[in-house]
Amino acid sequence: VQLQASGGGLVQPGGSLRLSCSASGLIFSSNLMEWHRQAPGKQREFVAQILNNGAPRYADSSVKDRFTISRGNAKNTVSLEMNSLKPEDTAVYYCSLFQRGDRYWGQGTLVTVSS
Repeated sequence: VQLQASGGGLVQPGGSLRLSCSASGLIFSSNLMEWHRQAPGKQREFVAQILNNGAPRYADSSVKDRFTISRGNAKNTVSLEMNSLKPEDTAVYYCSLFQRGDRYWGQGTLVTVSS
């Protein structure tokens, strides 16, 4: 299984970005796709997840109020719409797929929020 993330970049505080991730390989119909992030000098942390039936879950209210995770028309794709970005959202964002006890990671995409 391989995951390819894209969409990162430099954005000003209050701006928006949309991250996308596409999974390929042996993908089972029941799976969980997630976004995690790792800020400089910090551990990787959970951001959001979505089941194959579309039910989302977010790390906390700050993320839930500003980010939206969704599945694409192709079920092996996941997006993260990020609005009202803050400098503390600066991190490398990783997509992940979890199925049948195995977790797979993408290569990460850098999001920098700065004026």
